[in-house]
Amino acid sequence: MVLDVDDWTARRAVHTDRVEQLIGPYLQARRTGARHPVLDFLFTYYSSRPSHIRRWHPGFGVVLTGPDADTAGFLRTRGYRRTDPGAADAGVTVDPAFLASRSRALATTAALLSATAGRAPRLGCFGLHEWAMVYHADETRHDLPLRLGAAGTDAVVESMPLRCTHFDAFRFFTDDARPRNELNLTPADRLRRDQPGCLHATMDLYRACFTLTPLLDASLTLDAFELARDARDLDMRASPYDLRNLGYEPVPVETSAGRARYVREQSALTERGTRLRAEILHRITQLTAAVPDPPAH
Repeated sequence: MVLDVDDWTARRAVHTDRVEQLIGPYLQARRTGARHPVLDFLFTYYSSRPSHIRRWHPGFGVVLTGPDADTAGFLRTRGYRRTDPGAADAGVTVDPAFLASRSRALATTAALLSATAGRAPRLGCFGLHEWAMVYHADETRHDLPLRLGAAGTDAVVESMPLRCTHFDAFRFFTDDARPRNELNLTPADRLRRDQPGCLHATMDLYRACFTLTPLLDASLTLDAFELARDARDLDMRASPYDLRNLGYEPVPVETSAGRARYVREQSALTERGTRLRAEILHRITQLTAAVPDPPAH
């Protein structure tokens, strides 16, 4: 696909507007050093940066044409090269050599997403992983009050089974909480246990996209970010923390009504994640097929 300068700059402007609508006020506050216990997670835990979603990329296989002044920014970004200057559609594009260098990352990502997609969603965890992270703890992970206090929080953990399937959440459980989980998870369980009902597996779709930049187009990465933001929203509203002063009404999973609400919202996020996971896998399949053959010796 070849995009002239008017076309791709218009697409870039649409992308910029969408980012502003999603998290514009948050990014403005972040520049002043303000912290946000819900949204910061998407940039700290994932070692991401706002530039990962703010910068527009067309994806592999697209040539951007136009004056050098307009396309120069892409050449200062990893993974791009100029096309043949003598060609009628001369411009910049993602370098096939860069695609080849990311073939292992493509295979690893595809393996995890395929394994996750192949399992039935489990919707009975009720977000108790956040509770297990402060069970019998002297300090909490966030500078926020606990809705039920320390004793009340511990009582909730003791009253319900822990069914976490996601190692990257399980590894933050307190020492006293880990034996309560139905699974003693290890790093190898990322591939063996991740399942589409897990909020963290859904949020991980954002990592899958931004780590493959600029091979995937920016709109797909932003779709994954928006879904991760919404999953993180439920993650924290169902947590033991009190975030009402930030505008987050709790989902009280310590009650039957709260658990029912959690499952309803979790199910909706799972459906969105299933569709997005399938699309990412489709794009990875296309990219893998486009990896150039190694040079003959």
